[in-house]
Amino acid sequence: MTDPLIAVWRADETNLAAHFTIRHRVFVNEQGVLVFTDVDHWDAHAQVVHVLAARGHSFAGTVRLYPLDNCGRWRGDRLAVLKQHRSSAVGAQLVRFATATAAVHGGRLMEASVQLPNVTFFERLGWRCDGSVYAYLGLPHQPMIFDLSKAPPLDWPGCPDLPTLDGQVDVGNEVLCPA
Repeated sequence: MTDPLIAVWRADETNLAAHFTIRHRVFVNEQGVLVFTDVDHWDAHAQVVHVLAARGHSFAGTVRLYPLDNCGRWRGDRLAVLKQHRSSAVGAQLVRFATATAAVHGGRLMEASVQLPNVTFFERLGWRCDGSVYAYLGLPHQPMIFDLSKAPPLDWPGCPDLPTLDGQVDVGNEVLCPA
């Protein structure tokens, strides 16, 4: 059986609720690393890029990225893939889209803090460790960096036609209410 198409795109006002719902589902409900919400001050910055991914006709994951300075340093964070899509390439496509987007916007280097079980995943995508492991939200994280000159071209399938139901977000087999 072939894997359904994975589409990745910049979230806009029509689907930003799905972005925040997926993050809430992973970081608050599933992992419990945050209590009420994972939304922070970065989400309000005009230069933040909120990204969504869908696999087939279901929302599947998200990532957030933003510039840290005017010298080409970017940060990628809040990578979240819904449990039923973790065995697919959704996470890798989100990371590739993030690096491609930062590179197109003049980025030279992207940094991320990666939970230890995901370090090998990032290394396979060309990231490298950059410093010592530290605790963030009670979990050990590895600082990592990526040379954006090695980013793929920004040529991705756009937003597919995904259903939403009266303020609820369809994520496959279940419907979630936005946080």
